[in-house]
Amino acid sequence: MTETVTDILPSIIEGIRDRKGRKITTVDMSDIDTAAARRFVICEGTSTQHVAAVADSIREYLLEHIGVKPYNYDGYGNSTWIVIDYGDTLVHVFKRETRDLYALEELWSDAVITDYPDED
Repeated sequence: MTETVTDILPSIIEGIRDRKGRKITTVDMSDIDTAAARRFVICEGTSTQHVAAVADSIREYLLEHIGVKPYNYDGYGNSTWIVIDYGDTLVHVFKRETRDLYALEELWSDAVITDYPDED
């Protein structure tokens, strides 16, 4: 039996944009053998409440539109960095200062990095 795999990236981006998440970046690490995941999706919110709202929107959007639940998620305690685990895709929702501090895009600079324009 052949299973159809749905690319969840468009739904993740829509979920982010639905709550006005900003500075969306994808980090494609599919050609890096030592990477923890095939892809990171990184975005940011303007406050801890906004970070939590964006993360909730992503989870709700994927469940409602394509029937996909995350394997796990963490970070709601302080909501400065919430990670949502979709297996081969990890979604990182940061508060801007926390994103600047950890600079995940720089850690994986040998990956293919794509920035998406903000919608205003």
